[in-house]
Formats: sequence, C-alpha cells, structure tokens
Amino acid sequence: MIKVLVVGLGNMGLSHALAHTKGTSSQLVGLVARSPRPDLPDVMKDVPYFRDFDEALAACKPDLVVVASYTDTHKLYALKALEAGAHVFCEKPLAPTVAEAEEIVAMAEKTNRKLMIGYILRVHPSWQRLVQEARALGGPYVFRMNLNQQSSGHTWETHKSLMQSVSPIVDCGVHYVDVMCQVTDARPVKVHGIGLRLSDEIAEDMYNYGQFQVTFSDGSVGWYEAGWGPMMSETAHFVKDIISPAGSVSIADAQKTGSDNVDTHTSVGQILVHRPDGDSFIDTPDEPGHQELCDAEQAAMVRAIEEDEDLTRHMRDAVQSLRVCLAADESIRTGASIDLSGDPSGPPSGV
Repeated sequence: MIKVLVVGLGNMGLSHALAHTKGTSSQLVGLVARSPRPDLPDVMKDVPYFRDFDEALAACKPDLVVVASYTDTHKLYALKALEAGAHVFCEKPLAPTVAEAEEIVAMAEKTNRKLMIGYILRVHPSWQRLVQEARALGGPYVFRMNLNQQSSGHTWETHKSLMQSVSPIVDCGVHYVDVMCQVTDARPVKVHGIGLRLSDEIAEDMYNYGQFQVTFSDGSVGWYEAGWGPMMSETAHFVKDIISPAGSVSIADAQKTGSDNVDTHTSVGQILVHRPDGDSFIDTPDEPGHQELCDAEQAAMVRAIEEDEDLTRHMRDAVQSLRVCLAADESIRTGASIDLSGDPSGPPSGV
C-alpha cells in the first residue's frame, strides 16, 4: 500500500486527495495546508491534518507526496520529499523558474524517485485523440489556442492569489505548449509575447492578460492567450485549432459556457477533422470530469511507482513547456523576442 501525503488543499489538491481515498493501492495518510483545518469531505474527516510540512513528513513517512500548493513553494516541498525518499507528483507548473524545475528533476534522478507533473490533458482520452488526428495530417502546423476565464467572486480571489507568483500564460500555457510539442515533435526556437495589467487589484509588476507566439524548428508556428478576471470576454474564450497543409483539427463544441468552470477547460465534446475533400466529426461522449481526470492522474502516478516506469521523457517535456512559457513571460516584461534555438534540454518532445 502506497502511503500518500497531500500538500495544498485548493481545487487541485483536494481532488488529488480524494483520488487516494478510492483505490486499493494507495492510502491517504496526511494533509498539509497553511490555514486551519477546513471543512473536508466525510471520507477525509479522520485523515491527520498538519500546518507544518516538516512535521507531516516526519509523522506520516509517506511513499508519495502530492504537491498541490502555490508554484513558488513547489521546489521547497518537492526537494524535501525526494530527499526523504518519497516519490513526488507535482502540480503544474513544476516551478517558477527553469533553473528550479531542473533542480527538482536532478534530485528525482539522483534519488531514483519518480517525479510526475500534473499535465491533466495527457490522461484525457479526447485530447489524446486530438493529438492523434493532428499528427495524422502531417506538419508543419499552425496552432491557435486560448483559455480566457471571466472570473469573479471566489474564483477571482483564487486567480489573484495565483498571480502573486505566476502569470496566467505560465500557469495555463504549459498545458497547451505541451500539446503543441506532442503534435509537432519539433523544438521550440523563438518566442514573443505581449501582455497587459487590466486590474488595480493585482501587483503593478503582474499582468492578467497575456498572449504569445512560438516558432518551432520544423517551421510550425503557434499562439496561445490567457486572461483572468471579471473584465474578460467570454466571446471566443475557448479556441483549440490545429492547421496543416493537409487540413485541420479543431475542438468544435461551440456550446461551452461559464469560462471559470474548471470542467469546461478539459471537455472536448466533438472534434472536427477538416480535409479539402470534406469534413468529418468525431463525437467524444462520456468524457471524464475534473475529479475523474484527477483520479486518472493519480492512478498513473501509482502505476509508475509500482511498475517502475521510466519518466525521463515526461520530466524533460515538463521542463521544455515551462521554458517556452517563461520565455513568453520574459518577452512580455522586456518587449524583446526570446531566442530558444540554443536550448540544451535535449531531443524535442513527442507523444
């Protein structure tokens, strides 16, 4: 039985914790958060609760630590967990800087522990199909993707908290850069970004709207945009479009509403495959919801531990997508395009 300690009890942390109350291979042995114990689901009422991570690590002696706290704490918790001999599942983005992400990966390799990063789209069958259909068209590609969230109330408060350490294009963008890289198998070589602070409720050096363009070594190009806040428009807030000389693949469900609803961020509904000789639609019924996807992620983590899976490629891909999004953030702040052609991170990402 794999003993699991979960750090952070926000939306993702709570869902990951719930995932470990259902299986037969893992057991939730502890919860860590900085705030006093919240009102938890009945299934977690008797799980030990800690406000100090070191105390929890010593008391619970976990085999797996799930890090779902704010990004600026990921390195601290992940390194301590790995040094204590635990495997780590870390929510995305892996770290606030590439150097910190590489340090976490290096420690996982040194300690021979598993490190998995929370790229939830990788366990989603509809997104797997989207990547498959796009690759079948052949490149080079144009990627058009966004995820703008018209957030208010509690969700806006969460977004403002997140923006104390990470911008929307970094927090969300790593998912979609990862999708781009899975499709093209090419290396990102150049990034340029633009952004704007649209609210006095966030720090002067932060922006809540950003967009960037990325060029790949095979000639593929793509853009991604993300915005958070009550001022954001819900018109065309969800675009997922992949174009090649042979046609295009798109998420065609036009009925998406409620851009701050986390379940709509992963749902596909229907895939449109367009070729010059005609269109075809692929229905994706019975898609997993947010909790089911978190269950699938944690099941994949447990499987990686039990079957001793090699996660080298997975870790490298996570660092690469983070590198692109942080380059976009740098470009927004400096006004200059960022050259990644000398990126030493190894072979390009793939499926």
